[in-house]
Amino acid sequence: MQAQIGKCESWMNSRGWEPMSFQREAWKASSDGLDGIVNAPTGSGKTYSLLLPFLCQFTDYSTPVKGLRLIWLTPIRALAKEILISAQRVIDDLKLPVKVGIRTGDTSTAERKLQRSEIPNVLITTPESLHLLLAMKDGEKILSNLMLFVADEWHELLGSKRGVQVELALSRLKTLCPNILIWGISATIGNLNEAKEVLLGADRHQNGIIIRSDIKKNIEVISVLPEKAERMPWAGHLGTNLLRELIPIIHQSESTLIFTNVRSQCEIWYRKILEADPSLAGVMAMHHGSISKEIRNWVEDAIYEGRMKAVICTSSLDLGVDFAPVETIVQIGGPKGVAKFVQRAGRSGHRPDAPSKIYFLPTHSLELIEAAALRQAISEEFLEEKIPMTLCFDVLMQYLVTLGIGSGFDADKTLSEIRTTFCYHTLTDDEWNKLLLFTATGGNSLNKYEDYKKLIRTDGLYKVSSGRIARKHRMSIGTIVSETMMTVKFARGGILGHVEESFIAQMKEGDSFWFAGINLELVRVKELTATVRKTNRPGGKSPAWLGGRLPLSSKMSVMLRRKIQEANHPDNTRLSDIELRIIQPIIGLQNERSKVPEENEFLIEMFETEDGHHALFYPFEGRFVHEGLAALFAYRLSQLYPVSFSLAYNDYGFELLSDQPIRLEEALGSALTDTDSLEQDVMAGVNSSELASRKFREIAAISGLIFKGYPGQQIKDRHLQSSAQLIFQVFTDYDPDNLLLRQSYDEVINFQLEMPRLRKALTRINNQKIIITYPDKPTPFAFPIMVDRLRERMTSESLEDRIRKMTFQWDD
Repeated sequence: MQAQIGKCESWMNSRGWEPMSFQREAWKASSDGLDGIVNAPTGSGKTYSLLLPFLCQFTDYSTPVKGLRLIWLTPIRALAKEILISAQRVIDDLKLPVKVGIRTGDTSTAERKLQRSEIPNVLITTPESLHLLLAMKDGEKILSNLMLFVADEWHELLGSKRGVQVELALSRLKTLCPNILIWGISATIGNLNEAKEVLLGADRHQNGIIIRSDIKKNIEVISVLPEKAERMPWAGHLGTNLLRELIPIIHQSESTLIFTNVRSQCEIWYRKILEADPSLAGVMAMHHGSISKEIRNWVEDAIYEGRMKAVICTSSLDLGVDFAPVETIVQIGGPKGVAKFVQRAGRSGHRPDAPSKIYFLPTHSLELIEAAALRQAISEEFLEEKIPMTLCFDVLMQYLVTLGIGSGFDADKTLSEIRTTFCYHTLTDDEWNKLLLFTATGGNSLNKYEDYKKLIRTDGLYKVSSGRIARKHRMSIGTIVSETMMTVKFARGGILGHVEESFIAQMKEGDSFWFAGINLELVRVKELTATVRKTNRPGGKSPAWLGGRLPLSSKMSVMLRRKIQEANHPDNTRLSDIELRIIQPIIGLQNERSKVPEENEFLIEMFETEDGHHALFYPFEGRFVHEGLAALFAYRLSQLYPVSFSLAYNDYGFELLSDQPIRLEEALGSALTDTDSLEQDVMAGVNSSELASRKFREIAAISGLIFKGYPGQQIKDRHLQSSAQLIFQVFTDYDPDNLLLRQSYDEVINFQLEMPRLRKALTRINNQKIIITYPDKPTPFAFPIMVDRLRERMTSESLEDRIRKMTFQWDD
């Protein structure tokens, strides 16, 4: 053991690096045969804390190592390349007889064939590709020599169905390889002990350890500020009014990553920056998940080599990638979570001793408060927890078919394995038998159709006998469900990437649009390929992708309310945050027209405009919670008297809009905010059947009830949605106890409406003093919510005009 640690130290010293104390601790723990999690800041050398001792044990081997010995799991493909470089560096320096390879969705068919004939000793892969290995006939044989499993950036997988995939794979790997070591790597997470429990499982977590680095990363948060708060729009903008302040930041750094929260925002900002400063052409690029693999690889290589002055990106570059030339990070708009902001800040100063500098560019005035909240949360290490998922029947159903395609499975042994996972440790015998029967036969409601009879029992094992079902399943493995994507390609040239079918469906031949930073003209559409050519025609929309809006996290909500209190009492605090000083005119205007609520107050504003009668509520709890509260209040008001509402919500509050006066005072005396019958009333208010039906489409895709099509022959979204709705209705009418049907309602309650957090918010409101104000005109708090309502029914052009009109009408 000591000799192995000595080899690790010798190699690092040969590179001029001094091992960190947490690295030495991890080397010893893994040499002692322990499982665990390494928790350290981005750029501190977490990779070598686990990779190096594994590789150093082969220094005395004179012949090539045989078989797959290490699986290094990564949540994103870009990180795989970074791990490959790190591993190859050690292998080359020490002349180890070890081969390392990558197997992700980007791996070519030819490379996969080579891996089948000679599997690498170290395989860097994703959850989806790992399950594809389990689906091979000889998959268990390939995996049977594993010595180490590492889940990199585990916090990114925890709390998602991809994380559940990892749990299930590990439940099988622990049976195949009883001596396998299991480790996770994480930089930013608030519930580390629970993260360890989920990764290691019920059978191992108590003996696992957590290794924490004592490195305290210095993160400097700098807001990109206007000269006066009055220059900042209240809402409805993307922050491009601060372009003049952003350009010098780009030029003063060797290389800058500019993060946006969604891909459509990434496209727009790239175009706007290039229009503002054409000198950046050729040294600025774009990177997001819908751009082709070839372009993304080119951009990543250009960053490594220092050829990029700036890259506009999304979460596609969030994790783990060590771009040494990057000096500066810019975040456009609120990241909605502390951990995500810290993760992005870590892309700069990618060394343990280097500070990370991140600029925050607010898109509207109230986001200035979010900047101050982020700075405070970072200083207090106030990070979000990732809540593990439980009883994901759709993922389990997919997994059973995966095992059936491979070597088959014994029901009793597999159930014992599955119950060692966190997700399924409460799985009952009845639930297991129902799911197994449904997967095998289609259950009572679908047993007339051969496509749903996926498993047969032979020689004591459940297997998939149909080659057609096996082919369709392999193409559907995974839990990331997106809209049907259309390939965008030049008539003579390569593929640019993919956009949603619904975006292209709005266009006709000859129309122009922007994608991947290029102004394009649509030449023709054939099946799911949009052929394009470059054009100089002005105008043109940028694609929009669904699922872009993230809610404010619970930690950010708490910190935001704190900072609002500080901003509201400048005489009682030094206002050390420059953002709170700049926001004073907005706070003053809010107090002038209505009120900034105190910590023990819940503010409601009521007024009338040409649109109707407005009631606005301000819990400051995040978009999803406000969606549920808006539906709850609207439903309970409608039980008192006949009334209809339009609902709108953002991260700060929500609005009820009616064409008749809102009898709110009466409702407040009639249990408007009660927590009794909360779940039933919310579900009644939001049309729970409709929400569950939409959620069911994702569950149906993951479980294999609907098939999205073969490559080049994808099924259109409207047909997929129709099929999912039909099955949902069949279950509702004829199989109401179906586990997938139950899951769709559970996911609406727990994830879409965040019911536990909603209940907590309502309890807090019941302990506050309710303050109702009657402003003459909309307030700074109200305006962004009202704009969100307009955005739902207007194009961006007409929205801009309406905002200008509203601003003029309501200005003092």
